[in-house]
Amino acid sequence: MLRSRALNLGYLVLLFWLTGCTSTGGVLLPDIKDWESRKSILINTDEWEFAGRIGVSAGDEGFNGKLWWRQDGTVFRARISGPLGVGTIFINGDRHELTLTDQDGVVTELVDAEIELRERFGWTIPVTSLRYWALGIPDPSSDSKARFNDAGLLSELAQRNWQVAIAEYTDGGGQSMPRRLTALNEEIKLRLVIDSWTFR
Repeated sequence: MLRSRALNLGYLVLLFWLTGCTSTGGVLLPDIKDWESRKSILINTDEWEFAGRIGVSAGDEGFNGKLWWRQDGTVFRARISGPLGVGTIFINGDRHELTLTDQDGVVTELVDAEIELRERFGWTIPVTSLRYWALGIPDPSSDSKARFNDAGLLSELAQRNWQVAIAEYTDGGGQSMPRRLTALNEEIKLRLVIDSWTFR
């Protein structure tokens, strides 16, 4: 009897563990039927996050590390860990006000994040537009040119002197969301692999 109960308990623990491993949590997105509905739904989706890996090359400078991004309305929080000699840094804010917190806890207000990150570390990321590109849509604040794959999803984007390519999509919130993204400009190459999506 005790052995039977122990086995049943073991099966339950295994079942919960497997369920936890396969569940990403969060809520499902509304059904996205075409490009216009995709843009509308994702632009108006206020709370989400992703976790993944990032690589940045800028001449002789660059790094490979981890990126966690959380969006709450217009405010975002990003944690970049792994840059050689930099440790973990945090970039928080919105399109109008950004702050950088370094590994020592020193907080610096950024006027132009892309320029100031490059001056400080030798590399940069497209901070204000990345929240949109990661979702597979253009930044609505500036003009863009887009190309699509056979499934009608964004495959290439030219915007703000950046060339963005999305090579692979995965499931996120029950819809197709970018998994592998590359962004290039004249000085920077950014590679992003998104391992998990959560919508709230």
